[in-house]
Amino acid sequence: MRPLGEAFGLLQQQLFEGMVQPLAFALGLGNVLEDAYDATGWMLVGVAQLLVMLLVLGPLQRWRPVERGPAGAQARVDVVYTLIHRLGLFRLALFFFVMPGLDGLFGFAAVHGLTGVQLDALMASWWPGVTDTAWAAFVAYLLVFDLLDYWIHRGQHRVERWWALHAVHHSQRRMTMWSDNRNHLLDDLLRDVLIALVARAVGVPPGQFVAVVACTQLIESLSHANVRLQFGWLGERLLVSPRFHRQHHAIGVGHEGEAGPGSLGGCNFAVLFPVWDIVFGTARFDGRFEATGIRDQLPEYGGRDYGKGFWSQQWLGLKRLLSRRSAQV
Repeated sequence: MRPLGEAFGLLQQQLFEGMVQPLAFALGLGNVLEDAYDATGWMLVGVAQLLVMLLVLGPLQRWRPVERGPAGAQARVDVVYTLIHRLGLFRLALFFFVMPGLDGLFGFAAVHGLTGVQLDALMASWWPGVTDTAWAAFVAYLLVFDLLDYWIHRGQHRVERWWALHAVHHSQRRMTMWSDNRNHLLDDLLRDVLIALVARAVGVPPGQFVAVVACTQLIESLSHANVRLQFGWLGERLLVSPRFHRQHHAIGVGHEGEAGPGSLGGCNFAVLFPVWDIVFGTARFDGRFEATGIRDQLPEYGGRDYGKGFWSQQWLGLKRLLSRRSAQV
């Protein structure tokens, strides 16, 4: 991992010094160079992800699609969401508006003797030569953040006001590799603040954090892809597959509880590792690539409008959040 990290760091430095830094000075933004350097790294990661999506996931979707034919406008709005997130535009906003508050919070905690746990330092003493390596730390961080993502996802499906926002993600009736980032911006903000809090608490190094996020996002792009793909009995229980996650998006299956239509709940909440669903009793492996969406989008259940474009989806999400009745039906 280290040679790859060094090559990435060199490319980031060259791009920053050759383009970003001169542009920042020209715009009178010399006071935010540190944030601009971080943003350059996230942008490079995003470009690499987009290339993988176009060169690997795109052909996979054409090879064995679940739904045939062009996705059209339904997919184009998801492309907008993907570009906003993968090219670092949303994260740049976090740098300016959220991170200063988190810095102040952790500074206040440190003054009062409250410090986090350096997970990699703790692991180094467990099995010298194995758990003190960069790869071992990477796997540990993946597990920690995936467990956190699991419980965040459970919350998005259990708390009615949170579901009002998260429903933007589930309202896609034609899932593709672009659908992962289709989220209400406020929903993303809540999740990213929780992720940032835990990242600071466990002391994940910036390079490792970037790698964890990039790996997670690529697997999420695969799991949302319009591809008839499963990993076999064992593989389905080791890594979230397109079939496993499509069941989470299936109408009336992945977003409803045992009480039936209009209730909150669901199954298959894991982002990377289905083990969390298995351990906590929310796993289902009997999916057959069902139609996706939310029950109340169907004409017989009211035909609720979740918005066709980016801004309408954001606006309607806020209206659901503030309404007296924000759940499905």
